[in-house]
Amino acid sequence: MSVFTIILIVFVAFLAGMEGVLDQWQFHQPLVACTLIGLVSGHLESGIILGGTLQMMALGWANVGAAVAPDAALASVASAILMVLALNGGSDQGTAISTAIAVAVPLSVAGLFLTMIVRTIAIPIVHFMDGAAEKGNFAAIDMWSIIAICLQGIRIAIPAAALCFIPDEAVMGALNMMPAWLNEGMTIGGGMVAAVGYAMVINMMATKEVWPFFALGFCLAAISQLTLIALGVIGVCLALIYLGLKELATSGAGAAGSGDPLGDILDDYE
Repeated sequence: MSVFTIILIVFVAFLAGMEGVLDQWQFHQPLVACTLIGLVSGHLESGIILGGTLQMMALGWANVGAAVAPDAALASVASAILMVLALNGGSDQGTAISTAIAVAVPLSVAGLFLTMIVRTIAIPIVHFMDGAAEKGNFAAIDMWSIIAICLQGIRIAIPAAALCFIPDEAVMGALNMMPAWLNEGMTIGGGMVAAVGYAMVINMMATKEVWPFFALGFCLAAISQLTLIALGVIGVCLALIYLGLKELATSGAGAAGSGDPLGDILDDYE
């Protein structure tokens, strides 16, 4: 990779690291980070495919209580860089993406260790900000806040820069050394990522109220004439109808209505 490409990749990694805390522009999400790295490296299509696949898995990553979710930022950036290196080395798209997916989960766990280090370093920064607040020094508070956020960006940028300097031949050599059964296993595992992500989401939100929509979605998806846009429109309409009926039942307005819940909802919108 050229120096300019490496600089762009490190910049994307820096943004992804900061967004892992800020959550404003979602640069740390796989779909965004992998797409941007694919864009700056000249492999946009592969980056979108990798990001979309990993995003299905990351749907179930959430901090619940004391349980900390895997680091999506490092997993997205590092797996995308490895994919780019494999493609630059002459690997086909399918093998490169499957390999990147296989290493994404271990990288996400390793990212938790880096997060722990950065947050430990940030502890003195909090005390510095407390001291600045006691003195009424708002400029110092802003400065230490920016430094703390930049530490999160550096947490991803440094590993990204290190990965960029791995020779393409080394990545291809590692891929060629893998036996056929391992390559096939990673390909199958990559195909299961979407199912695992959806299963994790279902486990968190499954209730007797949403199961009918889940089953209905399978029935609608079997209709080949419906595009993804059509399915999305149907999903939004069903959600609006459900929320309207639920609000109507909660408010008790249904007793004084016309007896037609859908008609009452439409009258309210008008």
